[in-house]
Amino acid sequence: MREKYDTTKRHILDAGQKIIAVKGFSGVGLSEILSAAAIPKGSFYHYFGSKEQYGRALMEQYVDNYLQAMDEVLQITVQPAQEPARERLLRYWGHWLDTQSGAEAMDKCLVVKLSAEVSDLSDDMRLALCEGTTQVMARLADCIAEGIADGSLRIELEPQKTAQMLYQLWLGASLLAKLQRDRSALESAMDVTLNILAPPPN
Repeated sequence: MREKYDTTKRHILDAGQKIIAVKGFSGVGLSEILSAAAIPKGSFYHYFGSKEQYGRALMEQYVDNYLQAMDEVLQITVQPAQEPARERLLRYWGHWLDTQSGAEAMDKCLVVKLSAEVSDLSDDMRLALCEGTTQVMARLADCIAEGIADGSLRIELEPQKTAQMLYQLWLGASLLAKLQRDRSALESAMDVTLNILAPPPN
């Protein structure tokens, strides 16, 4: 019974994310979410008390999915890791460059898409995204620390500050990529990242 409940709830969230990723949260009405999920209004309110609660659940699911994918790329759950930390970090940024410059809306970062909008609309939704970005930066910092320990990154790097700086750089580049409709800002972010995460001198 619980499995069916979770499956249906996820279906409603996935259906809404597809259109919210394109139109934004405010630009999508409840009727459009109901139509996309092919459910009646009563079913929606069985799972979510309001559109705002739906938005909070959507942010939480997005963050959970993102962190799971990030854990795979950075080999967080693989001990010991199979590759040097620098290689794992560059693969993460390479994936960001490819997905955020592509045409598929579902691949776009919802932090970039919705953060400014939901910060003014809902404190619950803002906190969900804020908590998610904090966890992303913590994972990046841990991987940078691993790189210093395994010798693939320079010892003078400060993991937390470097992770925060790089994440902010890529968020800004993703926003510019949306405005400019090309990948030049993301490519510039990659150039800076390669310089910051340069291997130690021999």
